[in-house]
Amino acid sequence: MTRETEDLLALLAEVRKRLLIPVRDLSDTDAGRRTTVSELTLGGLVRHLATGERLWLEILRKGDGELPEGMLDTGQYAMSETLSHWLSEYSAAAAETDAYVASLPSLDVEVRLPTTPWSPPEPQFWSARRIVLHLIHETAQHAGHADILRESLDGANSTAQLA
Repeated sequence: MTRETEDLLALLAEVRKRLLIPVRDLSDTDAGRRTTVSELTLGGLVRHLATGERLWLEILRKGDGELPEGMLDTGQYAMSETLSHWLSEYSAAAAETDAYVASLPSLDVEVRLPTTPWSPPEPQFWSARRIVLHLIHETAQHAGHADILRESLDGANSTAQLA
């Protein structure tokens, strides 16, 4: 594994941990509770990211441009199952992603992205590097959302929870 791969996977692990701080000590009820006008819930964010990692890993593994089942699921942000279920799924998806990315000979490996309703008309190709960077971006963005949702729920914030 290259130093670049190690660094990117370490950063991805760090933002994953940041996402999980706001869901500490939550009941399933609170994890599924909407605290803003948005449909987002803390449990729904964990579900979305667990599902998203699995979908991006499938895209990276196959690289054939086929749309993975569930990629256009509009209910990804809804809390379903239990929070512990989604935390377990997220942990497993993260481990699979990390292992697969670490096994790649290079982050320059390119894959064809699936065509979605928002895709440009011409085929799109992303490197494994860009997919990992996308996962970092997506996770960091949702970690910020999780902070807001948790503070809206009960006043807790990541700074206080780090202590």
